[in-house]
Amino acid sequence: MSYLRYDKTLMTNLQESLPKEILRTNRSGAYSCSSIVDCNTRKYHGLLVVPVPEIDDENHVLLSSLDETVIQHGAEFNLGLHRYQGGVYSPNGHKYIRECEWDKVPTTIYRVGGVILKKEKVFQHFHNRILIRYTLLDAHSVTTLRLRPFLAFRKVDEMTHANGKASQHYDLCDNGIKTRMYDGYPDLYMQVSKKSEWKFEPNWYKGIEYQRELELGYDYLEDLYVPGYFEFNIKKGESVVFSAGVEELQMRTAKKLFDEEVEVHTSRDSFMQCLINAAHQFHYEKDGEHYIIAGYPWFKTRARDTFISLPGLTLSCGEVKYYEQAMQTAEKAINDFMAEKPISVKIYEMEHPDVLLWAVWCIQQYAKFVSTEAAAKKYGKLVKKIVDFIKDGKHPNLFVHENGLLYTNGREKPVTWMNSSVMGKPVVPRSGYVVEINALWYDALLFCAELLELEKRGREAEPYTQLGEKVGISFKQTFLNEHGYLLDYIDGNHISWSVRPNMLIAASLHYSPLTKPEKKRLFDICTKELLTRKGIRSLSPKSGGYNPIYEGGQMQRDAAYHQGTVWPWLAGFYLETCMRIYGKTAFSFMDRIFVGLEEEMNFHAIGTLPELFDGNPPFHGRGALSFAMNVAEVLRIYTLFSQLYNL
Repeated sequence: MSYLRYDKTLMTNLQESLPKEILRTNRSGAYSCSSIVDCNTRKYHGLLVVPVPEIDDENHVLLSSLDETVIQHGAEFNLGLHRYQGGVYSPNGHKYIRECEWDKVPTTIYRVGGVILKKEKVFQHFHNRILIRYTLLDAHSVTTLRLRPFLAFRKVDEMTHANGKASQHYDLCDNGIKTRMYDGYPDLYMQVSKKSEWKFEPNWYKGIEYQRELELGYDYLEDLYVPGYFEFNIKKGESVVFSAGVEELQMRTAKKLFDEEVEVHTSRDSFMQCLINAAHQFHYEKDGEHYIIAGYPWFKTRARDTFISLPGLTLSCGEVKYYEQAMQTAEKAINDFMAEKPISVKIYEMEHPDVLLWAVWCIQQYAKFVSTEAAAKKYGKLVKKIVDFIKDGKHPNLFVHENGLLYTNGREKPVTWMNSSVMGKPVVPRSGYVVEINALWYDALLFCAELLELEKRGREAEPYTQLGEKVGISFKQTFLNEHGYLLDYIDGNHISWSVRPNMLIAASLHYSPLTKPEKKRLFDICTKELLTRKGIRSLSPKSGGYNPIYEGGQMQRDAAYHQGTVWPWLAGFYLETCMRIYGKTAFSFMDRIFVGLEEEMNFHAIGTLPELFDGNPPFHGRGALSFAMNVAEVLRIYTLFSQLYNL
């Protein structure tokens, strides 16, 4: 039985099936996404969602959905499903679903009387093209299949409505048509591998309702344009491929292309394989550069997310080459920033003060997974350049004080990963001496010294070692309190006593300023107040301002974003700290945490991890469908866990 498999009982229960979503990406920034019953519940859903650089830097929904209709003896059975205004579902095609599974590719089996139809989807790598293969497994009489496309041609965060400006023009192409609703967009080619009849029957389907947008307080109604439909007979045992893309496909090659795409996909037959497949979804290649997308469906390539995610998404999978390619692109952004030049690659938010320190941590993981010698040879100069840039006071928002600690101004603008704002002000104004920034600074100084020592440059290493020792003393004097945990940030007379997970970063680092007993006291407090079965809370329930439920309008959600919600990526630092303290004796404890995370493979966007969870039971998944930092850190620490116990 497939690891990700859902039977008729679940599929026909919309309360259970609609929240489960399937996401596919093509490594070129495009994606295809819907619920497992192919009913779009978000404005971000669509069969073909692609970048349109001629218009803007966002993704656009071209093909929203495709309705299939099985026709036998003149009777029509529509397999589609849409939610219309008022919560009315039509035409209820989900009742024909017998099962759905996702091994290499998502596969749905429909049964209509004596007809058994299999539908499989692949999203072609590096091409903006969705391929859907229909195979008639069984039928006792002549069977006709009708395919009706629903078009949107709009930005992912907007809605389209019936209007007179949308072009109804189309041209014939190889076994299909090409059309374009508005100027500036690429042509959409819709083709069938078998000779079919195209019936031009233009119409607007009005009042389609997106449940998720309704719940979040956004615009939730849309009209979609249907230009007509394809119709063809299909025989028992026959397979027919439908293609939708921005380039014409020679349809005689469609079946072979589909088989080739299936072959390069790997099975999602375990927790580890799901994580690896999810990791690949964040790879993004454009103009010869290699990136990590922060999450789907609305994130771009953010600098901090890149450096935190890159080791887990690549090195943990044994993909050293992609790590090096992505770091080569990221290094351009780093050098541009330090030279005060416009960033020449598509990596955003390089200016945040913790980003360069996370870049050094990212390189340090390369040293662990590959070798310190390789890291010194490949990235030693970059590490020294970053550390010198900060040490010499060249960063616009990092200041080395007399005690060796780094000071940053975060009162007016968020400067760390806790970056939510309400009314233009940070919800958590982490300013002054910030705990993980200074822990990463200590680690970076000693790692830089280690690389210099490895290159027989001990005299050059000495100043970094000395400054590191100074930072280590100041760190404990500043952050370690009498209750046994670390203060989150200190800005003059303002001291944050809140119990937050950022202290775990300090405890988990290769070079940590904390002793083993100090780590244990800190770890015990985090276990009691922050640990959940979905990851680590962003704030203890015992601390002021605890707000664990991420729901409601935008302002309400922003206010809760880092005030008690759970973030799986922090479990990486929690479990790494656990391994440093307890070693192999903590197997059962750590394994239980992975069990809680593995449960999520069958919820939300199946086979991956969402952005965050509520901080209180039942820990509902929230935010983005698939989040790079979460997948990366769980994958990185699961790999270390497996190596430790020889699993």
